[in-house]
Amino acid sequence: MFYNPPANTGLNIIYADDSLLLLDKPAGLLSVPGRGVDKQDCLIKRVQVEYPEALIVHRLDMATSGLILMARNKDTQRLLSMMFEKRQINKAYIAIVDGKLKLQRGEINQPLITDWPNRPLQKIDHDIGKPALTTYKVIEYNEINNTSRVELIPQTGRTHQLRVHMQVIGHAILGDGLYATKPIQQKSNRLLLHAQYLAFAHPDKGVHINFSNKVPF
Repeated sequence: MFYNPPANTGLNIIYADDSLLLLDKPAGLLSVPGRGVDKQDCLIKRVQVEYPEALIVHRLDMATSGLILMARNKDTQRLLSMMFEKRQINKAYIAIVDGKLKLQRGEINQPLITDWPNRPLQKIDHDIGKPALTTYKVIEYNEINNTSRVELIPQTGRTHQLRVHMQVIGHAILGDGLYATKPIQQKSNRLLLHAQYLAFAHPDKGVHINFSNKVPF
């Protein structure tokens, strides 16, 4: 995979306090270093230039943009990681997908597993796949280019879950170079998937906080 990360024009910090950081990750940037010297430029390393203590809590796909949470100490990292595991952090994504969905709301319940001969691809496997559930809501349909803007909420956190789930129901995300057909890939020069919303109880203060940011497409 050829990696051409976006230029480093500075961090887009949505929120910061003594315990955590919330940032807006640009599309095309790895969350953490990849394999090989050419894949070392990533969000966590850029953040650690200004916040050396920053620790990763969760990841977004390289091609996905949007909100990503980091901890500023190991105790907060442990607490936030546990909250993600227990599904105590609510997330919502916005995507533009191919075609018109039959239902305005629905869910996709399809188990996922790594397609090892073709990794990092994931695949549906009803025998040994891990449970994966996504709910969706159609925001609007664009009749001119036959695309739909949808809100996607992952109820589980499997790798490439939203991308595979939308593809398997026949509405692949535009610009998806891994799972969409060539015509759908070529409808956008980037993956049109954005982590738009996060809500959780602050690990230190206990108060419920929520954040949303502008969708860049």
